Amino acid sequence: MNLDQVITLTEQMLKVSLMVGAPVLLTAFAVGMLVSIFQAATQIQEMTLTFIPKIVATVVALIVFGSWMFVTLTDYFHSIFQSIHTLFR
Repeated sequence: MNLDQVITLTEQMLKVSLMVGAPVLLTAFAVGMLVSIFQAATQIQEMTLTFIPKIVATVVALIVFGSWMFVTLTDYFHSIFQSIHTLFR
């Protein structure tokens, strides 16, 4: 296994983890920003108001994007396991 293969594997790993994590993280970020703007505009400082919408939005994002995330991770692991015999020559 040479340096080019290590860099390629690391690049693929980071790309897949960003692709899989982005929908849920971006959804939580967007909802958190909207709730923060709402709280600043109305001066309501209720702590549960920040958590409940983010949790609900995150669960909805997991339901919507969950199958795609699972397929992406499964394909990635399948390709890694298929190429193990060529990596360690």
